[in-house]
Amino acid sequence: MKRTLQQSFLSVMSVMIALPALAQSNPLTGSWRLIAADKILPDGSQVTDYGTDPHGIAIFTTAGNYAVEIYRDKRMKFASGDRATGTLEEYKDALFSSSCHFGTYAIDTNKGTITFNLDRASFPNLDQTTQVRPYTLKGDTLTWRVPARPDGSIPISVFKRIQ
Repeated sequence: MKRTLQQSFLSVMSVMIALPALAQSNPLTGSWRLIAADKILPDGSQVTDYGTDPHGIAIFTTAGNYAVEIYRDKRMKFASGDRATGTLEEYKDALFSSSCHFGTYAIDTNKGTITFNLDRASFPNLDQTTQVRPYTLKGDTLTWRVPARPDGSIPISVFKRIQ
């Protein structure tokens, strides 16, 4: 059956009208600025994990891609000015002062979870893994928790929507 020009036009228009609704059905779509990167210690106290003024961003696309970058507020510079000739202390600080990963994601608003399908991460053991994180979204503030680390601390990331 041949489609008329009018039918094709109506099909395209219905898709264009539906796209904003699809984007709105995913409350995480957009860009988010990191406002806190803390951790809960085994005794229940909450302390900073990446300094008092951490920097970072989370980006979630409508196509299901994401990127997350978190950096400590104060980072050691390499004395040589060349990342290929750093000291062991400089390399260690560079590794522990950031947490980054990217890949694809899915959200389950009923369960309150984000499933990250990591392509690559600054911690290589997370490459090609799936990580599920409980999240809360209150207004323009997005918070998620990471499973407890070997030391028992639980990282918490808090982002504010970028307008």
